[in-house]
Amino acid sequence: MLPLWLLPALPVITALLVILLPAKHTKFVSLAGTILQMMAVALLTVSFAEQRREGNSSLFLFDEKIEWFSSWNASLHFGVDGISVAMILLTSLVVTAGILVSWNIEKQGKEFFILLLLLASGAYGFFISLDLFTLFCFLEIAVIPKFMLIGIWGSGNKNYSANKLALMLMAGSALILVGILFMYYQMPIGKRSFDFVTILSNPLPLQSQLILFPLVFVGFGIFTAIFPFHTWVPDGHSSAPTAGSMFLAGISMKLGGYGCLRVATTLMPEAAQHYSIVIVILAAIAIVYGAFATMMQTDLKYINAYSSISHCGFVLLGIGMLTKSGINGAVFQMVSHGLMTALFFAVIGMMYARTHTRKVSEMGGLLKTIPFISAAMFIAGLCSLGLPGLSGFPAEMTVFMGGWERPETIYRVVTVLACMSIVITAVYILRAIGSTVMGPVKNREFEELPKAMWNEKLAAVILIAGIVIMGVLPFVLYKLVNPATQEIIKQMATG
Repeated sequence: MLPLWLLPALPVITALLVILLPAKHTKFVSLAGTILQMMAVALLTVSFAEQRREGNSSLFLFDEKIEWFSSWNASLHFGVDGISVAMILLTSLVVTAGILVSWNIEKQGKEFFILLLLLASGAYGFFISLDLFTLFCFLEIAVIPKFMLIGIWGSGNKNYSANKLALMLMAGSALILVGILFMYYQMPIGKRSFDFVTILSNPLPLQSQLILFPLVFVGFGIFTAIFPFHTWVPDGHSSAPTAGSMFLAGISMKLGGYGCLRVATTLMPEAAQHYSIVIVILAAIAIVYGAFATMMQTDLKYINAYSSISHCGFVLLGIGMLTKSGINGAVFQMVSHGLMTALFFAVIGMMYARTHTRKVSEMGGLLKTIPFISAAMFIAGLCSLGLPGLSGFPAEMTVFMGGWERPETIYRVVTVLACMSIVITAVYILRAIGSTVMGPVKNREFEELPKAMWNEKLAAVILIAGIVIMGVLPFVLYKLVNPATQEIIKQMATG
C-alpha cells in the first residue's frame, strides 16, 4: 500500500513537472499525472476493501502521523474510512475528466493546469486529514485557485463572480477557523490537540457544542450552498471555465458536505441532535427553492448551478436526519451529484465551444449534429431527475428512507416536500434537454458542427461509467460507506 501522503503530493509533483518542462508537454504531463493519481486511488480502494474483509475494524485505516507544529500539538495526521475513500474516488474521476475537457485550452495553459492540479492536491489532502489544523490548511489550498480560474479564464461578469465566490468562501473559512480554535481551547491545557481522534475520545461539553456547532456547520455549509448562503453558486458556476465549474460543483461543494458530516456532526453529536430540525428545514428550503429557481433559468450553466443548490440540499437533509440511512444517503448524494454535475458542465462546455451560446432558446436539434455530446447530456439529465439505473436514484431514495425513519411529524413533512421536488426536477430537466437537443435544428449554423473529440469522449465515458456503476451496483458503495456511518451513529448514541 502506498503512503497516504502521496495522494496530495502527486498533483504537486505533477505541477512542478509542468513548470519545469516546455509548454508543449503541459497537457500530456498533467494527464499522465492524473492517471497516476487514479491508479493510486484504485490501489487505495482495493487495499481498504481487503483490510475490511480481513476483519480490520479500526475506525481509520492506513494511519500516518508526521509531527508538524509540535508546540500546538498539530500534525500531518492522515487516515481514511469508507466515506473518505468514496470522496477520494470521486475526486480522481472528476479531476481526470476536467484535465481531458481542458485539452485544447490556449490561454496561459501552464498556469491553468497548475491551478487544477493544486485544487486536486487540496481536495485529496482535505479528505484524508485527521488533524483539524491540517484539514483547514488543505481546505484553503482548494479555495484560492478557484478565484484565479474564474478571474483569468472565466467568462461574463467574471471579476464580480470571482470576488463574490472568494469572499463568501473565505467567510465560511473564517467561521470554521474560529470553531476549530474554540474547540482546541475548550480542551484541558495538557490535552489540547487538533487531532480528530483525540477530540472524538474526549467529547466537548454540551454547552460548548451548542455554541460551536452553528459556527462549524454553517462555515462548511457555505461551501455546500446551505440556504441562505448559496448565492455564490450561480455566479461562480456560470462564470467559471468548464473544468472550473466541474471542480466547483463536483468536488468543492463536497468539501462542505464532508466537513458538515465529519467535523460538525461527528465531533459534536449532542449539538447535532439539538439543531437537527433547523438543518432539515434549511435543507428542504434549499431543495424546493433551488428546483423552482432552476425552472426560471434560460442559460444551461445557470440551470445546472441552481439545480446543484437543490441537489446539495439532499446532502444536508440526509445529514440532518441523523439516521443511518440518511447519512448513507448524504454520502451517496455527494458522490452522485459530483459525477452528474461534472458531466453536465462538461457537456455544456462542449456545446458552447461549438455553438457559442448557452441559451436554451437558441438551440435545438443538436442530437442530429453532435449525437455523442447530446447523448451524454441525456444521461446527465436523467441521472439528475433520479432515473433508476443511474446514480441519482439510489442516492435520493436512501435519503428519503432515512427521512422516513424519523417518526416525528415535522421530519415526515420535510421528507414529503423533498420527494415532491422530484416532479419539479423532471419538468426543468426534460424541458431543457428537449429544447436543446430534440426536434429540428433551429439555427442553420448548427447543421454542421464538429463531432466530439477523443478527449471529450473519454472525459464523458469516465463520468458516465461512475454514474452507471453506482446506479446498477449501489451495494458496492454501500459496503464501503456503511461501516463508517455505523460508527457515526454509535457516536450519536454515546455522545
